[in-house]
Amino acid sequence: MQEIVRKLGLGLLTFLGLAQWSMMASAQNADATKLYNSSLAATCANCHGTNGKGVPEGGMPLINGYTSAQLLESLKAYKSGAREGTIMPQLAKGYTDEQLQIIANQLGKKQ
Repeated sequence: MQEIVRKLGLGLLTFLGLAQWSMMASAQNADATKLYNSSLAATCANCHGTNGKGVPEGGMPLINGYTSAQLLESLKAYKSGAREGTIMPQLAKGYTDEQLQIIANQLGKKQ
């Protein structure tokens, strides 16, 4: 009987340890995803300013008023060539559709 209790105890301790490790890994994974998403959106700051707020009358469009859907539509149009621009078509082609979605979600106006 003591052997069974001891094995159950070790099994429970192992389970709890794995559960704790799994939760920590999930938290780290979420942090890494958040950092990745923020980093993608930050690439737009060079021209459009932090969070798309830009500089009024600075020559670049202020993109902080657009919804995620509007931003994604524009980014995809630049990528496909349907929308012309100086640098944006070249930049947009460097991102996957998933990355463009992330950028749009990060910078798009939340409604």
